Amino acid sequence: MVEYDFDGKVAFVTGAGHGQGRSHAQQYAKHGADVVVTDICENVDTNPYDLSTPDELEETASLVEDEGQEALAIQMDVREEDEVEAAVEQAVDHFGKIDVLANNAGIFNAADATEMSEQQWDEMIDTNLKGVWLCAKHVGQHFIDRGDGGKIISTASTAAFTASPGNGHYVAAKHGVRGLTKTLALELAEYDVNVNAVAPTGMDTPMISGYVEAYGEELLEETMAMTGPANVFDEGEMLQPKEISEAYMWLSSDAARYVTGTTLKVDAGMTAK
Repeated sequence: MVEYDFDGKVAFVTGAGHGQGRSHAQQYAKHGADVVVTDICENVDTNPYDLSTPDELEETASLVEDEGQEALAIQMDVREEDEVEAAVEQAVDHFGKIDVLANNAGIFNAADATEMSEQQWDEMIDTNLKGVWLCAKHVGQHFIDRGDGGKIISTASTAAFTASPGNGHYVAAKHGVRGLTKTLALELAEYDVNVNAVAPTGMDTPMISGYVEAYGEELLEETMAMTGPANVFDEGEMLQPKEISEAYMWLSSDAARYVTGTTLKVDAGMTAK
């Protein structure tokens, strides 16, 4: 495994209660960073599976501490600007700064575009796109004020490059993350801030397992019939969160000093076809 040096750095991770967010928090801590772990810790009305709980968020904080680093757990809804602003202020008050924003919070549900409710559309866009913008806005303002650079990495998806039946709102949100990433990279370059995204393929996480439990395998099979396998190395196998964390670590490091505005695919060849 590649080793990074985040000693003295502070990472702010959204959606850290489980899945990819928990993995990112652990890896930042493993490489020496203190970590702010945030999550909504309640369910979203139109989402069919349970999101993380307060106990799960505290467990993530404990895993950070097990790596010898300090953790700050904050329950925060990325859809609400006042909560995002307050969480960023709390993190800066506690640690003195933020160096890395891991913009990971997201939801995943299904409905045909001609049939989904306005609420389902709004909750998806508000969580997966507006939430990315709000966190980037307030952490980005901190980076500008501090004048010492920074890193913003957001979780996109292969859905930022392809379409998927029954997931028009998710596809729209993830295409939006990709475009927002490019724009923020240009706007924040003069402040020495790198802004990138990571696009995972199918992941072995509570989000995917919850989605399959709610809707069955049919929607995923329909998507694979259109796009081909989500993993060309091991067909049918989901990637582990740690594989995405590796991309997050690299993009957060000095090794990626001149990488900005990109969406890095960690998709096991899904979009190469």
